[in-house]
Amino acid sequence: MLELLSPAGSFDALRAAVCNGADAVYLGVNSFNARRGARNFAPQELREAVRYCHVRGVKVHLTLNTLVSDREMRTLSETISLAAEAGVDAFIVQDLGVVSLCKQIAPQIELHASTQMSIHCLEGVREAAAMGITRAVLARELPREDIAFICRNSPIEIEVFAHGALCMCYSGQCYMSAIIGRRSGNRGQCAQPCRLPYGYGRFEDKYPLSLKDNCLVEYMQELKQLGVASVKIEGRMKRPEYVAIATGIYRKAIDKGDVSAQEMRQLRSAFSRQGFTQGYYLDKVGPDMFGTRVAEKEDKELLQNARMSYEAVEPQRIGVRFYIIVKRMQPIMLAVEDEQGNICKTQGHPPEPALHREITVEEIETRLAKTGGTPFYCQSVRSVVDNGLSVSAAELNRLRREVLTQLTALRGRLSPTEIGIYSEPQKLLGQKKAPKFTISVLHSEQITQKLLSTKPEMLYVPLNEIIAKPEFFSTLVAKQPMAAILPRVVHDDEMRSLLSDLDHLSALGVKRVLLGNLGQISAARSRGFEIAGDFGLNLYNSRAMLMAQRLGFTSLTASFEMTLAQLRDLSKPLPTEILIYGRLPLMLTENCLMKNRSGICSCASSSTKLVDRMSEEFRIIKDGGTCRSVVLNGKKLFLLDKTDQLRELGLWALRLSFTTENPSEIDRILSSLHGNADFDPGSCTRGLYLRGVE
Repeated sequence: MLELLSPAGSFDALRAAVCNGADAVYLGVNSFNARRGARNFAPQELREAVRYCHVRGVKVHLTLNTLVSDREMRTLSETISLAAEAGVDAFIVQDLGVVSLCKQIAPQIELHASTQMSIHCLEGVREAAAMGITRAVLARELPREDIAFICRNSPIEIEVFAHGALCMCYSGQCYMSAIIGRRSGNRGQCAQPCRLPYGYGRFEDKYPLSLKDNCLVEYMQELKQLGVASVKIEGRMKRPEYVAIATGIYRKAIDKGDVSAQEMRQLRSAFSRQGFTQGYYLDKVGPDMFGTRVAEKEDKELLQNARMSYEAVEPQRIGVRFYIIVKRMQPIMLAVEDEQGNICKTQGHPPEPALHREITVEEIETRLAKTGGTPFYCQSVRSVVDNGLSVSAAELNRLRREVLTQLTALRGRLSPTEIGIYSEPQKLLGQKKAPKFTISVLHSEQITQKLLSTKPEMLYVPLNEIIAKPEFFSTLVAKQPMAAILPRVVHDDEMRSLLSDLDHLSALGVKRVLLGNLGQISAARSRGFEIAGDFGLNLYNSRAMLMAQRLGFTSLTASFEMTLAQLRDLSKPLPTEILIYGRLPLMLTENCLMKNRSGICSCASSSTKLVDRMSEEFRIIKDGGTCRSVVLNGKKLFLLDKTDQLRELGLWALRLSFTTENPSEIDRILSSLHGNADFDPGSCTRGLYLRGVE
């Protein structure tokens, strides 16, 4: 069965989803979810929401898919306890630390990996499964061939994003909103900078980062055949009428396999951005996928019908079987059974002898089938009825109401669940000696003699750059500790090439790789490499650091969305570094931004840039050797003048990241490590280390 998972940003939206055929809903409480701007549910509302859904055979998934700080963990544990006691069916998570906490507090509740975990390949799914996750929500950028491959080989359930807003960036890898305005997408506060206008080289009133909404309604039968367990409709920020319309149309597509032209118009009327796209699913990535929200004439009749679907009627969605015994001089016995095997019984007064007309089996069946106003419908009636007896309609109605009331209560009853006791993780605050420096570069030309003379603790170089220049790097590795930077995204059809490159890398003498995604751990480990964790893992709290240690990392990079105070108090079970210089990566996109503009990929050129309405310039580079784009911040992060303050944080290393700098710029910057006052960083930023995120 293909589950239909619908959004519930409010109780009205929840009713809209359930009444229009959702098999499950996802919702948030408090602020620990990726849609903090939605109305969400108060803790006291959650129990009623779960009861309402469970009575009607609908599962409830609670979103906990944000990064959580150490100071918030105890409050989150209380939310987890409350939700488990309320009977939620699953937690949707992003943060490795939240995975750990959920397993401690509510070990019986299923864990689903959010798209925010950036899972985009089979090995990423397997790593999630090894952590105890029971379902992975795949990255929205995957084509159907990748989805099919993962479903065939996955040890856990696979969920696919079917309908709604597409982020320009791989989910979980977008830092643009946080860096520009402190509103972190990883903390449920995205300000949607991708919906703003940008130009290439100079500002233009164009929208190269604004994708149309995804719409896979025509592919529901295909997704069933691929083995997908669940399809998700996005929209916790949208009104209940939208939820009703989208859920109803997707329900029909799943059950009957067809979607009419009128229904497609209704979906567009409910919400779209100049139409819909299936570009990622069909592997047709390009400029046709982009669009902006335009005001459309409101279809008042459509909205009214949508409201009526959840305000005026109670859909009868749960089939029940009645069993009745009507025997002379014995109380009438009535029982009801649902599809879960729940049975409720009651008894009535003994039947009277029939004076004029005896009760028939057909009359009994007609009365018991009148279940209007309840979520139940009559599938069958099995009866044993003596001849010559009379039973009033009022008595049959009373008995029917009584057993259905009992069944409603039984289906809404909470099952006992194990609740663990919160405890603080072990705090290992790192080394007390001064941190070393590490350096990352994009190109071999940036590895100057000045750079090598500073003797960085580790030099990070993209894997594709090392493979392209084996002679240079085989000589260099003998005198300079090095690690290869793996692309943050490696789809399954690219994995064989990655493994081949890792074999070549090993032959060159490189022993270590830097990776920012769970999906590359297995490949690196299988070739005997030490693995260092990069910023893409979003390690934001002590529990996440400890989880990463258990995954086999030998060093870690803390999230650059943390403050210095948070970094100081962060447990550091492994050598830990942070970025202190360079253009921070704001987005990682499957679309090649330059190819979308001109038809030719030129993102290898560091002169490529987007310009916003404030004339801020955002350079574009490649993610390793792929045609995926990385959008860099216009201002360089600069903390080289704060090294005294950084020494107090217990860090192993401070990283300088060189991306667009030429060799002479690099030499001047490195001079500042030795107190050269001539270096002027110009327009720079302190990032989020001093101001933090919301």
